[in-house]
Amino acid sequence: MQQSFAHPSFAHPHRVMSGLYAGVFLGMLSETSMNIALPDLMDEFSVTSGTAQWMVVGYMLAIGVVLPCVGFLLKWVRTKTLALLALVCFLIGAVVCTAATNFPVLLTGRMIQGVSTGIMLPTMYAAIVRVFPPHKIGAANGVAGLTIMFAPVIGPTLAGVLIGAFSWRAIFAMLAIVAVAAIALTAVFFVTPIERTRPAVDVLSVIASALGFGCLVAGVSLISDMGFSAMVVGLIVVGALVLAFYAHRQFAIADPLLDLKALRIPAFAVPAVMVSCSFACTLAFMYLVPQELQRGLGMSSTMAGMLMLPAGVVNALCTLLAGRLYDRLGAKRLVWAGVAMAAVGGALFLAIGVGSPVALFLAAHIVIMVGIPFIQQSTQSAALHALPREMAADGSTILNTMQQVVGAIGTAVATCLLGLGDASTQAGFVTGSRYGYVFGLALIALVLAGSFLLREERREARQGERRPAVAAAESAAVAPVSASVAEDLAA
Repeated sequence: MQQSFAHPSFAHPHRVMSGLYAGVFLGMLSETSMNIALPDLMDEFSVTSGTAQWMVVGYMLAIGVVLPCVGFLLKWVRTKTLALLALVCFLIGAVVCTAATNFPVLLTGRMIQGVSTGIMLPTMYAAIVRVFPPHKIGAANGVAGLTIMFAPVIGPTLAGVLIGAFSWRAIFAMLAIVAVAAIALTAVFFVTPIERTRPAVDVLSVIASALGFGCLVAGVSLISDMGFSAMVVGLIVVGALVLAFYAHRQFAIADPLLDLKALRIPAFAVPAVMVSCSFACTLAFMYLVPQELQRGLGMSSTMAGMLMLPAGVVNALCTLLAGRLYDRLGAKRLVWAGVAMAAVGGALFLAIGVGSPVALFLAAHIVIMVGIPFIQQSTQSAALHALPREMAADGSTILNTMQQVVGAIGTAVATCLLGLGDASTQAGFVTGSRYGYVFGLALIALVLAGSFLLREERREARQGERRPAVAAAESAAVAPVSASVAEDLAA
């Protein structure tokens, strides 16, 4: 069978992929931009922090619900058609958000964007292994990874500048303009590289996945506004029961929506939980910090965005460094170094008060953003290296679905804890933020406990040639490889 990368249209593979690069960049830029805008949204629409957090939680929930289904979508729909539909959805969502006159409409547009991002992330990585020849896949994944890391770095800063110069609506207007460019690039240059096999689709699994994740995250998120009411408890219980049914069904049917057998491998399951906890900690801090700067320390959105930039740049650089150090040092030592840095950074955040100097904030933020990548990259690599080649793609999807869902729950818990402070005063807002930081430190403590259960590979094995499917999955720090990738590589 002729290799897909021999197609004459793939003579300039980065040009072929340019629209997908732009689409994923949009998704990651959008994910971090909203944290700066939340105080403005609360003021304009007269909503509580518990309601406003749905701009973050709803987005991640939409991504988490869609991710397990993309492998099947890629086998049923032409890749180019699916990518264009996702980008058009993102554009529609951006336009809806720009013109929104009330919070429900704004949230609807935001969740439409989340669905788009959930499709674009795995589609990009599934296309890379078809568009690029085997000896260039690693470099291509590096370009994609840098695209993903760069967007979260500049998101808060860019959002702060746009809000300061115009309003929060300018963020979505900017996203809409870039979405149009991404659609044009995809329409002109992208070539469908993935064959359609049209396997059987288990509709019941799709429904259970969406209902289970949706109810669980919704229930936890509503605690801050509704407490442990009958509705909230009911949503949590229904979500947990449906997810249990979903998991049982994936083990029982011949063609599961997502093969969960990887979770039966302790060497995968332990670091998978660790990376999810560290990701939830990161999102909790990224949610709390911009708001504390504005509501607790009285800074403008522009200044808050600028102060977020140094730690973001450091985080991106340390993410690259952590991947290289893993081969030399293994996971345990990197996790311990990351936990130590994150603990110091969290302790510094607890020391911040209304009159604290900016230098203390910068030090706290930079230190914790140095530590987190060493935890996330090493645990993710350890999890993927524990799997056989044929399970790498599903393992990557499991990792990233867990991160998005646990991250959404972590953000919701941080919001509940933030509400324990008196949001009407600066000192009260700082107090509420501290409760959230303690929660983040508790998640880091769970990571530390898990590190003693990690199983180290021999150094020679880590430094040997990596399996193509695993290498592709590893480079996607926040994006899974489609389930069809491993099948083609095996063929």
